[in-house]
Amino acid sequence: MPITVATWNINSVRLREPIVLKLLQEHGPDILCLQECKSPVDKIPTEGFASIGYPHMVARGQKGYNGVAILSRLPITDAGSQQFAGLDHARHIAGRLENGVTIHNFYVPAGGDVPDRDKNEKFGQKLDYLTDMRDWFRAEPPEKSILVGDLNIAPREDDVWSHKKLLKVVSHTPIEVEHMGEAQDAGSWVDITRQDIPDGNLYSWWSYRARDWSTADKGRRLDHVWATPDISNAAHSSHVLREVRGWEKPSDHAPVFATFDL
Repeated sequence: MPITVATWNINSVRLREPIVLKLLQEHGPDILCLQECKSPVDKIPTEGFASIGYPHMVARGQKGYNGVAILSRLPITDAGSQQFAGLDHARHIAGRLENGVTIHNFYVPAGGDVPDRDKNEKFGQKLDYLTDMRDWFRAEPPEKSILVGDLNIAPREDDVWSHKKLLKVVSHTPIEVEHMGEAQDAGSWVDITRQDIPDGNLYSWWSYRARDWSTADKGRRLDHVWATPDISNAAHSSHVLREVRGWEKPSDHAPVFATFDL
């Protein structure tokens, strides 16, 4: 059975409910994982989603900040959430499908502007968050799982518009890439997007600061779809829905899709 999963940092699910509905209606992923919902769970506009065929949701909310949610056509049960780096933030939620597949939805801290933990507490929290992810995956090796989310790191040279210019910019620094790689290796996670699209520049985020984001195309691939090796070969059809970045009142992220034959 093919199951299409999408991940999207929505930057306020209530403010951008119209484009979430548009995405669901026009592109119809079976599962949509949202980050930066900026809403308590009881304020997420579930009625609209249910009315177009997405009656199932698991979520963790937080007023004005963070927040993660999994919207699903398919029955899904709450499989818990994790707190990392000593932060009381709604940054992770897991849901389990009836076929036994677990969906992990992560929102890794952005890390502030200065890539130095001694000068910037937020950068230290980001590194600690990734370290705790690594340790969790080592302690409880994931199986039959898909991990998606805004991981706030563009790891490869072709995941950013200029590797040289961004080496000292948060999201592409070597220490962040190293920490992300350790977390990925600890769970034996396969980068599904790059499994399907192994070569070439690929972005999922473009700054609001760019007047013409598409022409300038100074993007970064911050949003990811991973899977455990036991199901990674079932994945295909990965793509970034770039056009969504140009919709009315958009998020600065575009959704990333992958389909799994499970």
